[in-house]
Amino acid sequence: MKADPSSVDKTRGAGPKPAPVGRPRDPRIDAAILRATAELLAEIGYANLTMAAVAERAGTTKTALYRRWSSKAELVHEAAFPAVPSAIQTPPGDFAADIRAMVAAARDVFTSPVVRAALPGLIADMAADPELNRRVMARFAGVFGAVRERLAEARDRGEARADVDPDRLVEAIGGATLLAMLLRPGEPLGDDWVDQTTAILIHGALA
Repeated sequence: MKADPSSVDKTRGAGPKPAPVGRPRDPRIDAAILRATAELLAEIGYANLTMAAVAERAGTTKTALYRRWSSKAELVHEAAFPAVPSAIQTPPGDFAADIRAMVAAARDVFTSPVVRAALPGLIADMAADPELNRRVMARFAGVFGAVRERLAEARDRGEARADVDPDRLVEAIGGATLLAMLLRPGEPLGDDWVDQTTAILIHGALA
């Protein structure tokens, strides 16, 4: 007796079924983890921070953390720099004002309590892991692009020399801020520091 074709299991031989789509990340858990990380950084510092401690403070699990961030360094970077700037906020057309805005923005970011606590250990981990360094620095691509755009506009207007490298400009601003932060721990960097650093970058040190 032949089997009724309509009764044959049509899924046989069709290969494995596609895996079900996973649940989307819960933004409330993400926010709780990032908040817990920032709090612990300010309380105990980068070296003493563990994924287990963050999970406990956030009311979640280490598994949930590692589904979202592959390492402590990547988690700390996002907690310390939750909103990486992607543009320069000053109106275009005045490159001196652009440079001052860059210096002030770097000052504001690097001297926050969470960043002060995170940065030494984070820099060490990034220096030891080129792939981690690449992933972390990729988050700053927008602001680096904005610097290049403003510098190109300033060159076109004759405000900036043609041989100024935008990467060196970023390094000069960031390096000055980091060193000032390390030399003056716990001290604010006021507007006078911003003005003097900007003047040196714009005019140099020669009379």
